[in-house]
Amino acid sequence: MWKKLFARLRPPRIHPEYRELFSQDDGQIVSLDCETTSLNIPEAELLSIAAVKIHGKRILSSAAFQVLVQPRTAPGHENVRIHGLRPSDVRDGLPPEDALRGLLDFIGGRTLIGYYLDYDIAVLEKYLRPMLGGPLPNRKIEISSRYYDWRQRLYPGSYIDLHWDVMVDRLDIPMLPRHDAMNDAIMVGMMYLALEGKTAGRMP
Repeated sequence: MWKKLFARLRPPRIHPEYRELFSQDDGQIVSLDCETTSLNIPEAELLSIAAVKIHGKRILSSAAFQVLVQPRTAPGHENVRIHGLRPSDVRDGLPPEDALRGLLDFIGGRTLIGYYLDYDIAVLEKYLRPMLGGPLPNRKIEISSRYYDWRQRLYPGSYIDLHWDVMVDRLDIPMLPRHDAMNDAIMVGMMYLALEGKTAGRMP
């Protein structure tokens, strides 16, 4: 029993090649978003990855990370309707391993934030676990949870709608075209900063 408990408390083991990388944390937060071939995690493949750093009260969109990823199976018609990425768009994308090495260099040990981030992380970790030797060790923040906490403080016990459009409207931020990884990453960054302003002293 105690061995199992201590195993859970130990930090995840990381391949030596990446240990120094994950020790790099300058206090910036990275907003992350992925577009994939499916919402079913076991069969989902990466199509694009975007990440943007948040420094203080600024989103550093001029120094963002964005890459197209070449899937083993081309996106189907229904999938293309959602994100607009056609087979011809991703045919010359990077192999997943190369794309993820670039992502790891960009995020380092910084905290990650996203909208339903667990899904993106689960898809990323299908590729990352063999590379890292374990799960992605970064601290993670779910923006919908932050939004929920804010609304509950305003209206205790009330139903909180966590749909994207509702959150954007309530936070009074501009709506960029959806299902574009970079646009979504930037908008999550704007949500984070809006919530930081509304809950001063409660954000990391």
